[in-house]
Amino acid sequence: MKIAFIVDPLEGLKPYKDSSIAMMRAAQARGHQVFAILRKDLRLRDGIVSARAVPLTLAADNHDWHTAGEPGDFALSAFDAVLMRQDPPFDFEYITATWLLERAKAQGAKIWNDPRAVRDHSEKIAITEFSQFTAPTLVARATEDIDAFIEEFGDVILKPLDGMGGSGIFRVRRDDPNRNSIIEMLGQLGSQTIMAQRYIPAISAGDKRILIIGGEVMPYSLARIPKAGESRGNLAAGGRGVAQALSPRDREIAETLAPVLWARGLLIVGLDVIGDYLTEINVTSPTCMVEIEAQTGCMVATKAIEALEP
Repeated sequence: MKIAFIVDPLEGLKPYKDSSIAMMRAAQARGHQVFAILRKDLRLRDGIVSARAVPLTLAADNHDWHTAGEPGDFALSAFDAVLMRQDPPFDFEYITATWLLERAKAQGAKIWNDPRAVRDHSEKIAITEFSQFTAPTLVARATEDIDAFIEEFGDVILKPLDGMGGSGIFRVRRDDPNRNSIIEMLGQLGSQTIMAQRYIPAISAGDKRILIIGGEVMPYSLARIPKAGESRGNLAAGGRGVAQALSPRDREIAETLAPVLWARGLLIVGLDVIGDYLTEINVTSPTCMVEIEAQTGCMVATKAIEALEP
């Protein structure tokens, strides 16, 4: 197979932990050709979606992890699979890419995750479809609504709707002297919609990333445990990743969502669960494959490539 990965610039990827690189290596190990595409190199001309694609030869060395071949222009339908693995922010350029990829799909390209499903699933707001698994949650723009939520619960998490890696997340208590400033900053003086969730004390035991591949729930999560003094477990925020078997509640949540999300064309999904509560559904470029495999031997990246094979 010829498998293309739409990724961030190669020089900025971190091969020791990057899930996209793990999947590239797994694809090569299974005899497939690997190509890299940058989002800026997508184009639509006379109805055909194509891109400049660079063939890659992967190495196990995390310093010199790839050798690039001669780039060429390809219709996306020429690949057996195209994986959109561009990191957020989910801005207008990202939305434009989903429109182009949707046209490529109409031309026969096999795009994962499905571009329309990615566009329709806000990684924050998507949890509200499954409110039986969520802590009390508010999505609002009006300052008075956010204030009322904080007054009601006393200890909440505020987050932007387009962040990743824990960026822009604040824990705010009712008596926080910076409360108004935080609301003003996140909400850009009432011009930006944000999310508020009741604080979940179980974050001290980790923010669990549960991976679903092709509708199959992986047996281990990566609990991202906050460093001292932090309320965010994200690895990008200094959290420590500990792989662990799914709890009964983890499995209940994941097994309920898995067939629904797979039916929508979401091949690779990362659920975030704190304690017994679903907090995010990640569909753009879910991570943690490398850490789970290193600690448990569960070959999640290989599972993803197997799901692409006929």
